Amino acid sequence: MTLSANFEIGAIIVAAIHMLGFFSAAEALYLTRTAQGAIAWGLSLVIFPYIAVPLYLVFGRSRFRGYKKLRIKFHKIYSTDLANHKKSFSQLRTPSLLEDHSVERTFEAISGTQFVSSNSIRLLIDGDEIFASIFEAIRRAENYVLIQFFIVRDDRIGKELRDCLIERAKAGVKIHFIYDEIGSKDLSHAYLQSLREFGIEIFPFETRQGWNNFFQFNFRNHRKILVVDGKVAFVGGLNVGDEYLGREKEFGEWRDTHVEIMGPALISIQSIFFSDWLWATGKQTTIDWKNAKKAGSVEILSIASGPADERETCALFFSEAIRVAKERIWISSPYFVPDEAVIRELQLAALRGVDVRLILPKKSDHFLVGLASLFYLCEISSFGVKVFQYYKGFLHQKVLLIDQNLAAVGTANLDNRSFRLNFEIMILASDQKFNSQVAEMLERDMTNCAQLKNMEFGEFPLWQRLSAKFARLFAPIL
Repeated sequence: MTLSANFEIGAIIVAAIHMLGFFSAAEALYLTRTAQGAIAWGLSLVIFPYIAVPLYLVFGRSRFRGYKKLRIKFHKIYSTDLANHKKSFSQLRTPSLLEDHSVERTFEAISGTQFVSSNSIRLLIDGDEIFASIFEAIRRAENYVLIQFFIVRDDRIGKELRDCLIERAKAGVKIHFIYDEIGSKDLSHAYLQSLREFGIEIFPFETRQGWNNFFQFNFRNHRKILVVDGKVAFVGGLNVGDEYLGREKEFGEWRDTHVEIMGPALISIQSIFFSDWLWATGKQTTIDWKNAKKAGSVEILSIASGPADERETCALFFSEAIRVAKERIWISSPYFVPDEAVIRELQLAALRGVDVRLILPKKSDHFLVGLASLFYLCEISSFGVKVFQYYKGFLHQKVLLIDQNLAAVGTANLDNRSFRLNFEIMILASDQKFNSQVAEMLERDMTNCAQLKNMEFGEFPLWQRLSAKFARLFAPIL
């Protein structure tokens, strides 16, 4: 091949890359949710397309394509059942404990669903209690088990779960199992095959389905859901791995929280699972929506969020939870890399006299997250926000406490990944007794914390300030 021919081919490749950069920049300007992000991506893609284009293909999009159509399909399939149950929900509604009914209506508008009354909710604390309750529920299964985790490991607790599921599958129980393909990337083929041999349907939630999602490694399905026979459900922060029971020296004791739910709220939890099931499998399944009977007096709102939402559901939920707090807003999260809106709401809540507390791990399991958190903590501590660092092992729970009536437990962290990139679920309960139980739990956690004093960013060493500001640049993907 002649030199001129090589030159022509090279020129075509260069022109193609720049053209791709230009079209990607146009897409970024149209789709990126924030003005800052749109400008950053747009300029980078036009000026540095050789670097920016590959990064944009993997990390640039914050909208998940295709899932919305599947969700519409799900509602069409089950529209009659869901309409009947929605009517039943309205008949079960009781007078709200909230003095300001607009608070309830706003949370319902954010989530796109309704508070449901006549439920029971039980707080489950740490791995031993959580897995014991989950295994007990599975062993009682008569018809079906719906199970979904972000991380599943082929270790001691993973094998215990496998054996428990196989035992019920042998008894004729249908089992539908979803795991995240990235979170569970180390899950062995032998583990999967051992389940499938007994008719257990187990599938990854592949975010790369479809040609326009081919490069999307950045989205995750972070939900943890277990439903048995439509009668009992479990939601919370725990994955399936020995570290979640404190069996790994690297992490030490593991602090986590789940909830067990019975009652009509299970209909919405099952709906969330089956939307994901349709995406993962493309298949319908027969399910009984009628087993969720009246089980107590707790009002529950199931908040599903993810990158397929029209609005930023998770970020709006956190912002509204902080905004409506009149007496206290306590938040426990393993990660603190929020957006500016949440920072401002925390600052304003503290200024109006709300007891604002953050409970975070003393040592992060992600180095960049720990560095970035330093910058944001300095942004809020001078406003009177109380920051507690948990030092008795690793704190992984995702819990909110709002005043005396509202409390939430689920899978969403206080970071941009949960706000915009992950599929999450939060259970918001309106009940004074449950609120008190959550408060007692968090108060115990705070006895194993060191409270940080007023943090001035300028007082930290130069290297730490520079590192924190550098780490902050990666906040959108941390």
